[in-house]
Amino acid sequence: MKKATLLTVPASHPSLAAELMLRHKGVPYRRIDLVTAAHRGLLRALRFPRGTVPALRLNGRRVQGTREIAVALDQVAPEPPLFPSDPERRAAIEEAERWGDQVYQPVPRRIIWASLKRDRSTVASYLEGAKLGIPVRLAVLTTPPIVQAAARMNHATDEAIRQDLADLPGLLDHVDGLIRAGVLNGPELNVADFQIGTSSALLATMEDLEPQLAGRPLLEHARRVAPGYPGHLPKVLPAAWLTAR
Repeated sequence: MKKATLLTVPASHPSLAAELMLRHKGVPYRRIDLVTAAHRGLLRALRFPRGTVPALRLNGRRVQGTREIAVALDQVAPEPPLFPSDPERRAAIEEAERWGDQVYQPVPRRIIWASLKRDRSTVASYLEGAKLGIPVRLAVLTTPPIVQAAARMNHATDEAIRQDLADLPGLLDHVDGLIRAGVLNGPELNVADFQIGTSSALLATMEDLEPQLAGRPLLEHARRVAPGYPGHLPKVLPAAWLTAR
């Protein structure tokens, strides 16, 4: 098998999910981080069909998105499997993966960009370990327009964030329910663990959300799936947004 190439942006939770799946499989790879917001045009120039990360070159194929990458990895490296062979369990895991991708994943992305618009003082912490080809201290200087562009691109408006925060307790309850049901956090990690655990790990970098996450099973799950997730953001959101239900 040729070494795979994973194209990401720094601190992207779906990008980390793809990287963790590559490690889980033992597939050799190199990671290249692209500049957030500029990555869309770069991926098109590299002949990927969409301007989204994670994007993977794997044995001559171009594959994008965590769900597509998971299927491709199970095809080229069947062991250890990301999808179980038992049909009933596989269906439950695929449903959790789909929910994690379509419903849960966008929420921390919007909240983080909206928060960074208010306070960029710790943005360097989210670039820890980044492979941008320039020192982090120089990359930090470019962040003001990137944060603004990313917030627009991800529709991180005040209205959207207030709704995300109102919905968050129910989303967290759902993750905890998946853990209690054994869909997540079993003896062997599966595709839904990587999809969902990385989103929880990004939420856990924000001080504003600590009271909602404290004591939940999903917090330990996130630490198991994505230990050492980079980044830390102090309290920046209006208190009224965090207490409204």
